[in-house]
Amino acid sequence: MIENKNEFAVSLMCMNFLKIKEQIEILNQKAGMYHVDIMDGHYCKNITLSPDMVKAFKQISTLPIDVHLMTTCPNDWIEQVAQAGADIISVHAETIGGDAFRTLNRIEELGCGKGLVLNPATPLETAKHYLDRIDILTIMTVDVGFSGQPFIIEMLEKIKEAKKLREEYGYHYKIQIDGSCNLHTFKRLKKAGADIYIVGGSGLFQLDENVETAFELMRKDYIEAVS
Repeated sequence: MIENKNEFAVSLMCMNFLKIKEQIEILNQKAGMYHVDIMDGHYCKNITLSPDMVKAFKQISTLPIDVHLMTTCPNDWIEQVAQAGADIISVHAETIGGDAFRTLNRIEELGCGKGLVLNPATPLETAKHYLDRIDILTIMTVDVGFSGQPFIIEMLEKIKEAKKLREEYGYHYKIQIDGSCNLHTFKRLKKAGADIYIVGGSGLFQLDENVETAFELMRKDYIEAVS
């Protein structure tokens, strides 16, 4: 498993695409990991990034890239994104069903870290038989598909449950939060057991046009919130 160097994974879906190279070169020095959303327009009603974008990001990134497959058939995408340069591949529990073990094994065979994502309405119980196999457990705190949605407060209990299970059974996954990670939620997320925060629109890019300034503002918000 490739470790990120701090608590923040930057959602590249939310960046300024007119300044991709400039922003990634700055974020390489500040973030811990990149989060790349691939949506197919079917699993959720949006189309975002692609394997070709992963390949482009990889050429200028010095950080691990976590590819989040919001796709109806994730097995159609796994080899593409691995070849494009994904370091971690995160799939939704709702989409792998009877192929869960085969899918996770294939991700590992391709040399990538294994990530699992749970939608807000999906209980941890759904994945109880393979939680021991994953490196990152991503808990969605908004419904999938679009940035800027309100935080779903009920997910704090799921985060606590994921932390408790990890301690009880000795699982090694990091708990990553996807959705509305910002000044208003950092404290509650940290207290519940979050390890990694995916920061995008509200938590990072909207704070300042200059991404270096925005990141320092975000870091200040986080430190003040959890202190």
